[in-house]
Amino acid sequence: MKPLLAFLALVLLAGCLSTPTRVSESRAAMAQQIAAEPPGDYFIGRRYRKPGYYFWGYVRRPGQPWSGALLVMLNENQKLAPDREQLGLDDNDYEYKLEGHFSGDKVYELVSDNFYPEFVLTGYKLISTHPAPIFPSQIRGTTVSPRVIEKPE
Repeated sequence: MKPLLAFLALVLLAGCLSTPTRVSESRAAMAQQIAAEPPGDYFIGRRYRKPGYYFWGYVRRPGQPWSGALLVMLNENQKLAPDREQLGLDDNDYEYKLEGHFSGDKVYELVSDNFYPEFVLTGYKLISTHPAPIFPSQIRGTTVSPRVIEKPE
């Protein structure tokens, strides 16, 4: 009985240790991928959906880290967001290559009582449905209050 308990404890401990290792490896690979992004007239976007809020997600320039990304309101006058274009798509945490530009305007978001930069979307291409973690709760495996707006690291 003791050898079985010892084995189970070892298996559980190994499972606990592998998760931070996988996150670290995933984030290291992401850093290399970001560094290798070719410069150009495009952006990288990470959908960040919070129930009740109306911002779209985080947007950064190619080659720049997620820690410098901006939380944006999306202007869909020229192109619908992926979840609207594909009705019912739950694309939270998906990563996209975005075409468009910042309008220079700020848009008020009622629930957060904050102003966010407006990004005019003209096109997009899905990069990943399971990208590397960028938010503290994903990295540390913690739960976040529905009212907390996380910033990428």
